[in-house]
Amino acid sequence: MANIYPKWTNTAPLKIAACALLVLGTVVLGVTYYATPKWTEVGHQPIQPVAFSHNLHVSQIGLDCRYCHTYVDRSEHSNVPGANTCMNCHNQVLANDDRLAPVRESFDTGQPVPWVRVHDTPDYVYFNHSVHVNRGVSCVECHGQVNEMEIVEQRQPLSMAFCLDCHRNPENFLRPPDEVYNLNWKPENTTAQLEMGEKFVHDWKVQPPESCSGCHR
Repeated sequence: MANIYPKWTNTAPLKIAACALLVLGTVVLGVTYYATPKWTEVGHQPIQPVAFSHNLHVSQIGLDCRYCHTYVDRSEHSNVPGANTCMNCHNQVLANDDRLAPVRESFDTGQPVPWVRVHDTPDYVYFNHSVHVNRGVSCVECHGQVNEMEIVEQRQPLSMAFCLDCHRNPENFLRPPDEVYNLNWKPENTTAQLEMGEKFVHDWKVQPPESCSGCHR
């Protein structure tokens, strides 16, 4: 009796299994590489209820970060300014501009403007803003050149690897305390940065935690 199936079908299951494993492995590797904050969060730029240009307010007008983010050097959280802060200026400047209607409504009703969060860490991550800025870590290290942004976007992944890069080598990221809020400040060169950073690490006894319990509390 003749064979119903040709000879090559004997190895078909093995070939199919090998192809399936190859495809599965490719998918797993792709997800592992690309489904990380570096690819899924960097570039996040939500549309806000009120257009706010940091470039205008910081670079051109010269507002200090702490004018709006009042508690950044005193609290673990960097607060979003309330409408009363905005209205300190905008009760005269662009006082009747339609673009600022949500701010005026918030000021009148006490209900916050529904800003969309750009930078967010998981609930299981502990991060204290005041500890960092008071020890020479500038806003730009995590948030990028916010002072140049027309619309704020996420520039860094804020992943565990990103944080550990700084915690393991803090001397590469520290600057003089009086330059923390000067977002345009740059060290003279890499050597100057390293020497200055090493001095600050020694003088301030900077010992960033590298263990799990340091950030996952």
